[in-house]
Amino acid sequence: MTHGAARPSRDSGERESIQTYARLAGVLGLITVVAGGFGEAYVPGVMFVAGDAAATAHRILDNESLFRWGFAGYLVEALCDGTLTMAFWVLVRPVHRNLAMLMVVFRIISTCGFGASEVLYFGALLTLRGAPTVAALQPAQVEALAYLLLRIAAFGGSLFSTFYGVANIVFGWLIYRSGYIPRVFGVAMIFTGVAFAVRTFLLILAPAYASGLLVATAAVAFIPFILWLLVKGVNEEAWRRAVRAEGSTTP
Repeated sequence: MTHGAARPSRDSGERESIQTYARLAGVLGLITVVAGGFGEAYVPGVMFVAGDAAATAHRILDNESLFRWGFAGYLVEALCDGTLTMAFWVLVRPVHRNLAMLMVVFRIISTCGFGASEVLYFGALLTLRGAPTVAALQPAQVEALAYLLLRIAAFGGSLFSTFYGVANIVFGWLIYRSGYIPRVFGVAMIFTGVAFAVRTFLLILAPAYASGLLVATAAVAFIPFILWLLVKGVNEEAWRRAVRAEGSTTP
């Protein structure tokens, strides 16, 4: 009898806090959009001059503070994304616990892989700053090395976005089947996930067709979704029904 009474109490408290998780996901999602947009899009766009290693190096050294703030913005985005993954798992695990965990695994792989690429990105600054101590390399060679690190970092981040795309496909399917989050967001997430995965394979097999517009679909799907979670949350009664149904089928 003791064990039977404890479980309903725990589940009840978790049900009552579901809107808190929805609002948390909304807040964290907004932070990732702002911090990620600054650190992963705006700052690299300011620093990078396509095809010109010397001009890129000069921009980095002339705007070192902005370069560092951009990397700090990425770190904020990555920290929020880890917590956001947990919140997403709580939201969709009543639909299918194992698939929800698969979504978590793919998102974590994506975040870790992108983090490794960002180390190379920051390494461009360290390379340029360390140039005076590397007597074996000429200034032009150091600039070329820093430029190459930036290119590899960008390509590495794109490769690992495949896992983010698959995670979105799984997440979108769970949203679509949930019954407590509008299905349109599930469809949008699946579409975005497919676009990310397709772009990665195009970068490998047919780079000329790997349009950045495929990545831009993330903004169309993700921003309205997190705003909905922040303002509306989820249908709590439907979420509770899903929890009860999961409990009746879980061994």
